[in-house]
Amino acid sequence: MNKDKIFKLAKGFRGRAKNCIRIARERVEKALQYSYRDRRNKKRDMRGLWIQRINAGTRIYGVNYGQFMHGLTLENVQLNRKVLSELAMHEPYSFKSLVDVARNAFQQGRTMPTSSGREDANMNQ
Repeated sequence: MNKDKIFKLAKGFRGRAKNCIRIARERVEKALQYSYRDRRNKKRDMRGLWIQRINAGTRIYGVNYGQFMHGLTLENVQLNRKVLSELAMHEPYSFKSLVDVARNAFQQGRTMPTSSGREDANMNQ
């Protein structure tokens, strides 16, 4: 990168990191590494937040997160965690109906269909 681009990216840094080219280059390279890493970590953190919200919403109705997700899988409900967490926060009645669907499927002990569409007899054991 040329000098102007480095100083433009180093704007706002403290001390000589904003106006000394050698230090600024090192700090900008490290900042770009952090931003690359943290764009991926942000996705991980959001998924964890969604799971916490879903778990909090399901425990109100006496079901834990694992049972809830397993029940939804058995019923072939294909809502992602982001949507489920939004439902848990903003649509409690809709979320309660999903919890009831998942609880019934989990308690009935249905087997999950395999990739070929047949039910596997070994899944019940």
